[in-house]
Amino acid sequence: MTRSADTRTEIAVEEVLPGFADAFPFERFNAMQSAVLPALLDTEENVVVSAPTASGKTAIAEVAICRTLDAGGTALFLAPLRALTDEKEREWQRFEELGYSVYVVTGERDLNPRKAQRADVLVMTPEKADSATRKHDSRRYSFVTDVDCCIIDEVHLLDSDERGSVLEVTISRLRRLCDPRVVALSATMPNVDDVATWLDAPDETSFSFDDEYRPVPLDARVATYSHGENAFADKYRRLYRALDLAEDHIREEGQALVFVSSRQDTVQAAEKARDELASRDIPVEARGDYDFHTAAEELDDNTLRKSVLDGVGFHHAGLSRSDRNRIEEWFREGKIKLLFSTSTLAWGVNLPARCVVIRDTRYHDPLEGEVEMSPLDILQMLGRAGRPGYDDRGYAWVVCDGSTSDRYRKLLDDGKTIDSQLADADEQGSEGPPAADLAVHLTAEIALGTVRDIDDAMDWLETTFYYARAQRADAYVTGSDLRERVSETLSWLVDRGFVEMDGLSVEPTPLARLASEFYLHLGTARAFADLAESTELTTTDVLVAVATATEFDSVSARSDEEDAIDAVLGKTGESLTPGARKVLAILRAGMNGTTPTELRSDAWIIRQNALRLLAALRAIVDRLGDGHAANLVRRIEARVETGISEDAVGLTAIDGVGSSRAASLAAAGYTSPTEIAAASPTELAAAGLTDGVAERVHESATELPALDIDWGSFPDRIERGKRDMREVTVETTRGNARAALVVTVNGKEMTSKAAYLGETSLPVGVFGGTADDLTFAVRVSFPDLPLTPVVETREVRVVDS
Repeated sequence: MTRSADTRTEIAVEEVLPGFADAFPFERFNAMQSAVLPALLDTEENVVVSAPTASGKTAIAEVAICRTLDAGGTALFLAPLRALTDEKEREWQRFEELGYSVYVVTGERDLNPRKAQRADVLVMTPEKADSATRKHDSRRYSFVTDVDCCIIDEVHLLDSDERGSVLEVTISRLRRLCDPRVVALSATMPNVDDVATWLDAPDETSFSFDDEYRPVPLDARVATYSHGENAFADKYRRLYRALDLAEDHIREEGQALVFVSSRQDTVQAAEKARDELASRDIPVEARGDYDFHTAAEELDDNTLRKSVLDGVGFHHAGLSRSDRNRIEEWFREGKIKLLFSTSTLAWGVNLPARCVVIRDTRYHDPLEGEVEMSPLDILQMLGRAGRPGYDDRGYAWVVCDGSTSDRYRKLLDDGKTIDSQLADADEQGSEGPPAADLAVHLTAEIALGTVRDIDDAMDWLETTFYYARAQRADAYVTGSDLRERVSETLSWLVDRGFVEMDGLSVEPTPLARLASEFYLHLGTARAFADLAESTELTTTDVLVAVATATEFDSVSARSDEEDAIDAVLGKTGESLTPGARKVLAILRAGMNGTTPTELRSDAWIIRQNALRLLAALRAIVDRLGDGHAANLVRRIEARVETGISEDAVGLTAIDGVGSSRAASLAAAGYTSPTEIAAASPTELAAAGLTDGVAERVHESATELPALDIDWGSFPDRIERGKRDMREVTVETTRGNARAALVVTVNGKEMTSKAAYLGETSLPVGVFGGTADDLTFAVRVSFPDLPLTPVVETREVRVVDS
């Protein structure tokens, strides 16, 4: 059973970590931190700490890191958001100054395996760690098996519908791979002992600190507003309600932090609030401060520059890093009295305010549509209320309409019990697996070779938080249900071609390996495999397959987007759902480099997800279909990414040529790497490239494959009824790449072959049949490159003897 600390001792950093005192921005650990120190420093056990927001959990993570570094080990810090990985990289320059290296591994950066291998502190998101542990036996990701201590920041993320199961299986896999010490940190949660049970943390190293350990007590409440029929007007009703709640605190020299649903809303709310505060005669502006006025002039964002002088700011991930830094600094100094922000600020930056108001409990997600903010986000945001050293109490409100008020009151009163999402049943109809997350992650373990039979599957499941929760009397699923749930899931995987079973033994199919490698929903992987088996793929087939993928199921089309969608697609895809047509329109428009204004707000995130799906589709088509179809998908992928025309898409195969350079070269008349290689750097510079870039582009173009197709002694005529066997040779005159080759006659395939080109020969039969003319064609496609296929033909006349 977990326990609360029973001491108020505050221990000096120098006393317990003399070699790392400079790594901490304070001299003494607070009472909560001091109570945990013996568990961290004097034992090797796993540690679980549940404590109120802003009580100092980050320092506990840093103590665990110091303990690991002192022993010569490697620490892994799992941050709940990608934005926080960047923040930790900046904060932990302190470790760099002590001679240790900190390396952030995210999907946004190119991985440097050598730096990762040498790092003393690794920082990752759960998703990236999941990907890395799946690929642990590759040279690029072998570093992940060297982790000695794993710190989980905000372990209550386990309860997240979207991301909880990823964190859960990643920790289970990491413990199996290298058995690191685990230090799990969380905001207050009622069932911290379930997490301790899962992680095998004994009572003496499991802590649950109640609200007494908040640096400032929290008064959290629900505030309702009069809900109307117009969503736009409702947004401003909630804003005025938020300002009503914040007004007294601002007048009394406090500060207010208001959370809204989107980046755009932070700007719009700040602009409206400036006028409203002025009309209420609330003294917030800082125009008399000359130094502040001068510093504000250096802000990159024009709207923000005007707003902060009125004491109102906004903060979101779209601002430049320097602007965000300044806003955070000025809010801490009290120059900004009212700050509007997205929820990201609640998870990362320690930026408390006397008053916190959550204006929006719903938000628009490009992939999910309108969704409710998670209880975890709500509690995290409310926890930012109260400034240590300035306020004797923090005040927080959730603004909602009457229909949801009871739900939020219950959340504030009881907190949120953390449950596993691993085997939660999904509403996917009869075609979906009984539990989608369980099916996905079980497939990954089978693909990795961890699970080879049903007993292995049960052993794996027993390492999960799902299993730990199932042992509880109040659990939503009992232990006796588990084997049946696993059996149902395996049967579904067998029926859909992901797993082959021989008795109780299970083996992954190639489709399972690809689905795991590319992080696909299994319904999407199955649909892609079905497409790969079709005889003739078209561009529309490929785009529709991506637009209708399960990953885009929740995309919705707003009424103001419908005309733009129709303008792009016309009658195409009329049978699709509005959300799928929206995705299809964004991809079609992206291929042409002209996305309508009405679709731009969601276009970037949809295109990024589509590019991942296109890469997966290409791999599946290449493995289960043929290289020619894979090349079509690769060219579509390149066009979606760059917006380049179909006739010039091959230019993007050249290293260093993206959308803008490809457009410049195409405008100058170049359409292929072969033409670029034949030109001089001087000629390329005349097309708009700098001299240095022109030389690099020319050199890169010469490294791509150029072909010579030798028909040998191929006849130009054959007598009817005669047969002749000839040979066609395909040779690379420069460069090399994996290729798919096919010979057809009058459109029908005769011979096909896949090969790494050097010199490859293809036997060709010339038969004098009933047709008077035979058209032989050799087609060479490159599955991995967006090069236009090379096609050469020969005509053979069939003559009567």
